[in-house]
Amino acid sequence: MPDRPDGRHPTQIRPVQLIRGCNKYAEGSCLIEVGDTRVICTASVDEKVPPFLKGQGTGWVTAEYSMIPRANRQRTPREVGRTPSGRTMEIQRLVGRALRAVVDMPTLGERTIIVDCDVLQADGGTRTASVTGAYVALAECLGKLRRDNIVKRMPLYDLLAAVSVGIVQGQLRLDLTYEEDSQASVDMNVVMTSDGRLVEVQGTAEGEPFTRTQMDDLLSLASEGIQQLFVLQKEALASLLQVGGK
Repeated sequence: MPDRPDGRHPTQIRPVQLIRGCNKYAEGSCLIEVGDTRVICTASVDEKVPPFLKGQGTGWVTAEYSMIPRANRQRTPREVGRTPSGRTMEIQRLVGRALRAVVDMPTLGERTIIVDCDVLQADGGTRTASVTGAYVALAECLGKLRRDNIVKRMPLYDLLAAVSVGIVQGQLRLDLTYEEDSQASVDMNVVMTSDGRLVEVQGTAEGEPFTRTQMDDLLSLASEGIQQLFVLQKEALASLLQVGGK
């Protein structure tokens, strides 16, 4: 079978670090490193909700995503002062949807948690790293609200993490680097909860269509990788995280 660029086994994720509390001003923060991909995630509390939720006694969670100009191999212009790209909008909506899937909005009260995901360095998997790191930042933020008795209990249903999978040179691979992603005949991003439910699956054939069997195999491989991420999240959040079933 073909070798991976970094020498990993096809079913092995890259080294992952979750550095909680990396920003002293944010109510919650996490620097996530997945191989050479690095994303800083910060969670902030806004004591109001969007107009469509005003007066309903429920909260909201949303996300924003951006890349610093030299996160990539070549500099990309900042999106300040112009409409965010379609890719940026897609990713921040993905992160927001994923986080909302595991938050008890009524327990949150009429307040909004805004999670900012800023990519410092990109080598594939920035959206999945953003979901995984954003969850840690969100959990830390909600833990602070609980400690301060602003919310009655931890408003989280479950753990949440994401990983990429794909088919490269006919081989199923977990956690693709940029080089692998650019060569993949199939690439897929998977978001899951720790009880095994799927939050989102984004899968695309770049050439020949893939089969249902291949899709099932990719989802199983993604699940294996995400289970490893849950272990790391639990370690990072051990001092505050208490979640129950949905």
